[in-house]
Amino acid sequence: MNQEPGRVGRRERAMADKRRRIMEAARSLFAERGVGGVTTREVSDRADVAIGTLFRYAASKAELLIMVQNEKFRTAIDDGLVTSGALSARGASAEDAVMALLAPVIDCVREQPENGRLYLHELIFGDPGEEHRSAGLAEAWRLEASIAELLRAVPDVDPDARATLARVITSIIHVTMTATLHLRDSPGDVKEVIRSQLAAILWMPR
Repeated sequence: MNQEPGRVGRRERAMADKRRRIMEAARSLFAERGVGGVTTREVSDRADVAIGTLFRYAASKAELLIMVQNEKFRTAIDDGLVTSGALSARGASAEDAVMALLAPVIDCVREQPENGRLYLHELIFGDPGEEHRSAGLAEAWRLEASIAELLRAVPDVDPDARATLARVITSIIHVTMTATLHLRDSPGDVKEVIRSQLAAILWMPR
């Protein structure tokens, strides 16, 4: 038997409201104490939902972190695309355009280094079929494809090589932002480290 449209609409609105409350609770608690200092029970209490309800939206604390960070990651990529696109249109070098794309992403991940570090680790090494990881990986592939597009400005590099270079650059980003060596570095320091490696691979003799 089909349910009444109004009833379906109410259920969907209730689900959206619970998801919003869970997201807001997790975001604020992770910002206050870091993901390691927060329990799923505390998130459910602040969101005013049952713990079982919370687990229907995210099955673990790691998935909660991914759910929260995915939105920040998506916004950072969008912001970077605007800036890098404008630079590229004005004839900027591939190095400058790529760094303009990456700068908001680095700021996003380094806003809370421990949270960002765990986010990247879980995104890469967790189950890629899990809903929130799948969404995060889709954003990572979008970032990589955007880097490859900006590499059109590099002379004498064919499309296959651009894709490979983009994969190398994303690997550099991941290692630099998760390595313990750089854990206490400022976002500016991280950008300089990534820029130096980016320059080395873009302008090496071919």
